[in-house]
Amino acid sequence: MKKTVQETRQHILDVARTLMTNKGYTAVGLAEVVATARVPKGSFYYYFKSKEEFGQALLEEYFSAYLSTVDSLLSTQGQTPVERLLNYFRYWSDTQGTDLPDGKCLVVKLGPEVCDLSDDMRSILEQGTRGIVARIAGCVAAGQAEGQIATRDTATALAESLYQLWLGASLLAKLGKRNEPFDIAMATTRRLLE
Repeated sequence: MKKTVQETRQHILDVARTLMTNKGYTAVGLAEVVATARVPKGSFYYYFKSKEEFGQALLEEYFSAYLSTVDSLLSTQGQTPVERLLNYFRYWSDTQGTDLPDGKCLVVKLGPEVCDLSDDMRSILEQGTRGIVARIAGCVAAGQAEGQIATRDTATALAESLYQLWLGASLLAKLGKRNEPFDIAMATTRRLLE
């Protein structure tokens, strides 16, 4: 069965995400992407004008899906704001472990690499991370309003701190090929929230 234009474009993005999650942006050439996706090289340029436009589409796709997941985790009915936040960070730990080949955070994997290569990709990363922090801040604010989270920090400041903590844990887990940084991040998160 022949794929539609949108299905083929999505297939290329899905294949490339797996490749780039494992190897990085610059280490993956277009020849490898089209070979793995099993599409003609010339057709790649039908869907994307350049590798940079392709990288932008990849990041936009990632954030669209990820922010939807964050929204779902942080709006679970029947849970307190603190429980929702802890579930979100458990999800982070469960999906970013060193033994998991796919689904890694593209902010951790590609952020440092592409920020110097492309202002457009850097901008997408910045907007996406701001979206994540804003969602965490909304849940923190709800916890503060309910008296569950007692802190002098604003909801945004605490959300920024939590996000930075978990980005750092992800980087350390990657560097050491171990999951202990997530355990430390979770213990710190519990202290900050409870």
